[in-house]
Amino acid sequence: MANTPKDILKMIEEKEIEWVDVRFTDPKGKWQHLTMVSSVLGEDELTQGLMFDGSSIEGWKAINESDMILKPDLDAVYVDPFSATPMLIIFCDIVEPDSGELY
Repeated sequence: MANTPKDILKMIEEKEIEWVDVRFTDPKGKWQHLTMVSSVLGEDELTQGLMFDGSSIEGWKAINESDMILKPDLDAVYVDPFSATPMLIIFCDIVEPDSGELY
């Protein structure tokens, strides 16, 4: 069963999730992540993704072409059982904003 953005937002509310950690791997296979307060996420961010600067990841993009999208995989969403405060983990794909293709 696939999660919808509404399912995930409901989970955040019901489980009183304070933080969301979005994760992805770089071209070398190293885990990358960023953590944000859960109130930042809405249906648009879960559907369309979050913009980020690809030049900040070693080996990805030059600064003049660095815009990229973290596109949440709505089927790869988990509550972190080890976090001291309630945290949701969302794995993401990286998408080129101009073409919509996976990076």
